[in-house]
Amino acid sequence: MNEKYISRSRDIAAGLLGGEMMIMSAADSTLFVLNGTATAIWRAADGKTPLKEIVRNSVCAGQKVDPDVAYRDAVEFAEALAEHGILKITDRPFDGTFDGTSDQRGEIS
Repeated sequence: MNEKYISRSRDIAAGLLGGEMMIMSAADSTLFVLNGTATAIWRAADGKTPLKEIVRNSVCAGQKVDPDVAYRDAVEFAEALAEHGILKITDRPFDGTFDGTSDQRGEIS
């Protein structure tokens, strides 16, 4: 299986409110409310860190969860958000033309 890298889209509105990440797609105005695990993956989606590493460090660390199951769930999550243009997925690190890090800290200021 090829490695996967995920990066946040710039065409969204996102904010952390009351411990929940809320994301709205600019493409279709779909609103997503992420749980804690999904928020951890979202926040780590820098386009440079492999998804397996994100899962290991943000999902499995300190938890009793099967890493393979957690990874499969993370891939499904990423693919679902990618369908709405909220995440981008590739099999190599993003080259900087789309790294999803600019103004996407996930905090309401």
